[in-house]
Amino acid sequence: MKKQSFEENMDRLEEIVSLLEQGDATLGESLTLFTEGSKLLAACQKELETARQKVVKLTKGPDGAPVEENFVMEDEE
Repeated sequence: MKKQSFEENMDRLEEIVSLLEQGDATLGESLTLFTEGSKLLAACQKELETARQKVVKLTKGPDGAPVEENFVMEDEE
């Protein structure tokens, strides 16, 4: 089975939210959609965290050479 891209997972998650908000699904269908959505959310959060950990900011060190620093979001400071 082909691994879904982050974008495909997000699209499906948005579709699931829309279906659940409509309220037309039976209880069983709603539970199935909720379960699928929970798995997609976890996969998206894991991928985002992995990407966040890879992001670094290049700055100049004392000798002018690039230095890698951990990237810090403005709202985390």
